[in-house]
Amino acid sequence: MLALIVVITCFVAVAALVAAVGTLMRPDNDAHIEDRLDLLTGAAQPVEASETSIIAGSLEEGVTFAEQLFSRIGNINRFLEQAGVNVSPTKFLLMTLGAAAGAAVVAFLFGAHVAILPVAALIGGGLPFFAIWFKRKQRMSRFAKQLPEALELVSRALRAGHSLAAGFSLVGEEMSDPVGREFTRCYEEQNLGIPLEEALEDMTERVPNLDLRFFATAVILQRQTGGDLAEILDKIGTLVRERFKIWGQIQALTGEGRLSGIVLLALPPVLFLTLFRLNPDYCMILFDDPMGQQMLAVAVVMQFLGAVVIKKIISIKV
Repeated sequence: MLALIVVITCFVAVAALVAAVGTLMRPDNDAHIEDRLDLLTGAAQPVEASETSIIAGSLEEGVTFAEQLFSRIGNINRFLEQAGVNVSPTKFLLMTLGAAAGAAVVAFLFGAHVAILPVAALIGGGLPFFAIWFKRKQRMSRFAKQLPEALELVSRALRAGHSLAAGFSLVGEEMSDPVGREFTRCYEEQNLGIPLEEALEDMTERVPNLDLRFFATAVILQRQTGGDLAEILDKIGTLVRERFKIWGQIQALTGEGRLSGIVLLALPPVLFLTLFRLNPDYCMILFDDPMGQQMLAVAVVMQFLGAVVIKKIISIKV
């Protein structure tokens, strides 16, 4: 009972500490907003260029500690935006740390060995990342499926006499997320004065889709050299539909290989968990004995290599 109280107390203390650090590292934008409103209403006078102001200030002032940390790994803001989740990097970091601590506490409460606690924390900490990665993958797949219809809608709008920007607005009104949302954002950006070429380039960076880049390249070339953009969009839409048809045939032909890979990759961990449940002392030799630790490390490496090989065999790019 005492051990349970100690574990719960440590978990609450660590969670409170992480929340406090995240709050302290969060940029204070309220003062900036008040200063900007005072400037617009005339309640305050603009400061000289030599003084510190919200206009002359550095753009890095709004960067949080979590964003600086994740910037060394990758563009976490872009990753979260592509997944379509309204989560800041700071909240994502707190979710990761909380999931890791929670998984370790749950493993300890179920009587797991001390050597398993770091593994449980690693698995728990990776759950938020894999959840957002899965959501991002689903969103990108949905965008790829909606893109041919969006291109044909823009093509019909051009044939009806509308402008390209009006075609983008029509796609945003008639189609759902994510295609409608991305085309609406592109339309609003060019309405606010951003060149259409730059708005299209930003959209291709937000959505890493090869067909979308073909579309952006075709639009930019057509605006520079001329040509029938409606016909080009029809051909791109037809090409994308044919590619999806071939991809579906490949998925049907490689279904057996994918199922065999799932069974082969899931068999060792499931068998280990079953043996650990039936006879924990028999399995703990892998953690206590040096030879067992080496065998376990080799097994993990071989499992990873097997997953890579199976992935290479069943993955056929179209």
